[in-house]
Amino acid sequence: MWSWVGHRITGVVIFFFLLVHVLDTSLVRVSPEAYTAVIGTYKNPIMGLGEAGLVAAIVFHAFNGLRIVAIDFWKKGNKYQARLLWAVLILWVVVMVPFLIRHLSIVFGGH
Repeated sequence: MWSWVGHRITGVVIFFFLLVHVLDTSLVRVSPEAYTAVIGTYKNPIMGLGEAGLVAAIVFHAFNGLRIVAIDFWKKGNKYQARLLWAVLILWVVVMVPFLIRHLSIVFGGH
């Protein structure tokens, strides 16, 4: 059940990010100066943490989506759904740890 909840929450987070992304990118057509100002406000540690959270949501949503496809289309999917969830979580950690090390060192270290 928690993977179902997580999948829905991450889907909503990704949707709202895409909405904001389209809106702030569309500013470039209205006023390049306004676009540059808005993008400049994103360069701070709080937004860096938000970016890390967004990547975490996307990675979980993607891997869990593949798990859902496997459960739906593989005969033995229901039998192995718990193991598939563990695989999703392990893959998520394997992908996120190196990303977070690199990303957070840039956000807080500047390089």
